[in-house]
Amino acid sequence: METFPNGRNEPLAPDEARLVRQAQSGDADSFARLYDVYVERVYRYVYFRVSDDATAEDITSQVFLKAWENLARYRSGSSPFLAWLYTIARNQVIDHYRTHKQSVAIDEAVSLPAKDDAVDKQVEYRFELQAMRDALQFLTEEQQQVLILRFIVGLETNEISKQMGKAAGAIRALQMRALQTLSKYLKEKDLT
Repeated sequence: METFPNGRNEPLAPDEARLVRQAQSGDADSFARLYDVYVERVYRYVYFRVSDDATAEDITSQVFLKAWENLARYRSGSSPFLAWLYTIARNQVIDHYRTHKQSVAIDEAVSLPAKDDAVDKQVEYRFELQAMRDALQFLTEEQQQVLILRFIVGLETNEISKQMGKAAGAIRALQMRALQTLSKYLKEKDLT
């Protein structure tokens, strides 16, 4: 992944705007650079909204396909490109749940390899992730989005504020209420 002058794996606004303009005029390499910069953050956002790695990967690829197909509709300056990608990702996750019933194939459920410490750790990790996903379901849609954007994707409060179209104080209040609800849920489930 490319590191940009701001020290993060994301471009500065002028670089982003230039890449978007070039991609909108058909430059696939510019879109590929945007993809490289943002794919990991979009994937993390999607991953905590769906049930498994493969689904998260599929939805993430759909997000970038939709972005490429609708690139002409994106307007630089109205919102950051990443915010636009998150909007597409949110819609793709909603579409996924509308069209797919959650089920696990029996061969997936029982196909654990032989006893191994690495397997034990991986299974424990998956149970913890599932417990966190279950806990998120007790939050409002906005609370879920704030926590995912803040703690999973790693956005700052002001970035979340722009993404969600709310004041920074409202974002902090949503985050606080969400964390309180999560804490209560986890204590009740004895998961803390």
